[in-house]
Amino acid sequence: MDDMVRKKTLCLVVLLFLFPFQAKAMAVHTNQKYEYKVLVEDLLQLRWKYGKEIRIQPIGSSHAGRKIWAVKLGRGKKNIVIIGSHHGREWITSMLVMNMLETYADAYRRKTCIGPFSTSQLDRVSIWFVPMLNPDGVTIQQNHLRLFPEFQRQWLSKMNGNETDFTRWKANGLGVDLNRQYPSGWKEISETQPSYRFYKGKKPLESDEVKAITDFVEKIKPLTAIAYHSAGREIYWQFHNDENFERDRFLANKIAKLTGYKLGVPPKKSVGGGFTDWFITTYRKPSFTIEISYLVGERNPPISVFKEEWKRNKLVGITLAHEAEKLFMEKHTLSKRGNTIKNKCKR
Repeated sequence: MDDMVRKKTLCLVVLLFLFPFQAKAMAVHTNQKYEYKVLVEDLLQLRWKYGKEIRIQPIGSSHAGRKIWAVKLGRGKKNIVIIGSHHGREWITSMLVMNMLETYADAYRRKTCIGPFSTSQLDRVSIWFVPMLNPDGVTIQQNHLRLFPEFQRQWLSKMNGNETDFTRWKANGLGVDLNRQYPSGWKEISETQPSYRFYKGKKPLESDEVKAITDFVEKIKPLTAIAYHSAGREIYWQFHNDENFERDRFLANKIAKLTGYKLGVPPKKSVGGGFTDWFITTYRKPSFTIEISYLVGERNPPISVFKEEWKRNKLVGITLAHEAEKLFMEKHTLSKRGNTIKNKCKR
């Protein structure tokens, strides 16, 4: 090895030692428990890699002061929004949302396809990712109780039935189930005591986390919205949307075909209180609760299921970015532009 080659090799080793993240193919961690600190680390990595394609901002804070992050991908003035981890034990959805963000950002930067779709669509319709709405609940569920003050630990234990294992935890740090905090159907929910699950709170929009996401949605006014949950491999899309039934079912069928999940049919006496219920009734636009993973009971899905769920959901975000624009485009604009919206990717 001559001196020049030796020097170049030495420089490369030093660079890799000083900046190991540069050599990493993917920034987002998908092979370990997805903690709040991992989310923050991944967001820093993504900002370094895709600072020109994405915008990262806090939209609020949890009760314990953890930032709730949102990431915008694209330059489009219209938006859709994708949300993960309403519930503590569903942190695998944060992993899914973050992996979708990075996969799409990489394709957008390189101007390549995502499946059959061109990423140029993101110049018209941006995707907002809110990967972890309930960071306190995730932290509690992962048994990091040391990160909370002693008095709160005692209260959390009581709400958990004095169990020391918090694997089943769904609620936020105050024992409020965030997906029972939205106004549509809230009055019909009967649970009235703080708990690891199901408690609706004293009034709708009471929780800091839900207030943050509803204020944010009102600001960006998305064409459609997804709230990822687990488990059951099912899609919920109906809540008092009879006047737009066919339109919303069309999109729901699109998602069902992509994922292989079944379309859920709510029982006649079902109550609301969830994000999807609120979005549909407030904006008269389609929204979807997507339950990933097979049923696992009162716990988080295993990481081993992630590869399969990612395969099923990889195209969901970009598909909705295309379909939502077509659904809500004004008729005269559609006829004027004709086939200028190019969904298919040139290879």
